[in-house]
Amino acid sequence: MEKVNTQKEKKAIIVGAGLVGSLWAVYLSRAGYKVTIYERRIDIRTTDIAAGKSINLALSTRGWKALDEVNIGDEVRKFGIPMYGRTMHDEFGNLTDQPYGKEGEAIFSISRGLTNACMIEQAQQKGNAHILFEHECISADVKNGTITVKNLNTNELIHDSADILFAADGAFSAIRYKALQKTQGFNYSQRFIEDGYREILLPANEDGSAKLDVNRLHIWPRGRFMLIALANNDNSFTCTLFMPHKGYEFSFDKLNSKEAVNKFFQTVFADFYDMMPNIADAWEDHPLASLAIIRCSPWNVGKFLLIGDSAHATVPFYGQGMNSGFEDCTVLFELMVKHNENWDLIFEEFSNTRKADGDALQDLSIYNYHVMRDYVADPEFLLQKKIEAKFNTLYPQKWIPLYSQVTFSTIRYSEALKKGKQQDKIMKEIMKTPNIENIWDDQSIMDKILSKI
Repeated sequence: MEKVNTQKEKKAIIVGAGLVGSLWAVYLSRAGYKVTIYERRIDIRTTDIAAGKSINLALSTRGWKALDEVNIGDEVRKFGIPMYGRTMHDEFGNLTDQPYGKEGEAIFSISRGLTNACMIEQAQQKGNAHILFEHECISADVKNGTITVKNLNTNELIHDSADILFAADGAFSAIRYKALQKTQGFNYSQRFIEDGYREILLPANEDGSAKLDVNRLHIWPRGRFMLIALANNDNSFTCTLFMPHKGYEFSFDKLNSKEAVNKFFQTVFADFYDMMPNIADAWEDHPLASLAIIRCSPWNVGKFLLIGDSAHATVPFYGQGMNSGFEDCTVLFELMVKHNENWDLIFEEFSNTRKADGDALQDLSIYNYHVMRDYVADPEFLLQKKIEAKFNTLYPQKWIPLYSQVTFSTIRYSEALKKGKQQDKIMKEIMKTPNIENIWDDQSIMDKILSKI
């Protein structure tokens, strides 16, 4: 990690001790800043980490780069589980495998709770950050860099200030709502998709073995519904059901009794029901939650900067929410070095350039929802991916599949989206080739793609 100027005492405030806020505290502390974090929630390390909503996280190249830059990646590797591809479960219980990338490439299933606890530990031990839990943001003055927080245990009000302040307090950021959204020229939109999600814990077998392959991400694509499963360290699986809130024969508002839950799983996910016949008993163990995309600009106002979900919250279907937030830390630190800690320039460039990548990731995430839900079981789609994989093997400098650009590289999301659209246009033409299903691996097909690049 490069060094930056540490000549004078420097102070920073971060609102939010989640994944991104805690990691950014490590970066700032190592650059010589005295960091204070205010967090509304209780310390996650004192609670049942499995409680509440989570959706297991998928850690990939961008996230690992950010963690390794400050030498804490190995702490997370201790509990990360590599997933080398997807396993699709069709209506009849048949399995189809799709590798994620080249041989040996994997994304890692990690627990949100364990990761957050690890990040907090690293912020305190390696970053020397002072974290105040159960302290809620009440107001902020973006021009003067001041913040007022309330101790939720004593109702005491605390007024604090710093040279720079970061809002890392999530999709429904208090800083953004109570300060930035009240400033002239600040744009904000919030889009809820019609689908919600509920988590289900699939336990290990009685002998402790796993019911599914732990090194795969399991998907049950059913058109309007989708169930996914990611492994945990105890051989259980965190499963997440995505489906409409209302308006369909099967939707969350209709699953209001054990009988309705059983009928749904027996009808739509019969093989999953066979593994977990007590699904109805566990249905209420985790809350029903909504999914939203947050867009806003600018991300910087006065001495405040939005990072992570507070700036660019997205839906989880590309597995990049955490990775993009961690990459915010990488990009910000690179700008610290570039601009010698001139925060006006850092904030301005970060907001102007990174915004395009946040928007692109949101578009990519919605696109990948349809891929996972509708296309991963489509023979034509699978054939297209086989053709792309072969072409990538033959001409790796000319063609990187979109998924690999997003997941196994640090190519900007905005560039990946643009290249992905160009590639999709080419592949649509290739798939129109007569008898493509029988000649797909012929050199003439590879030459045809090459001619269109």
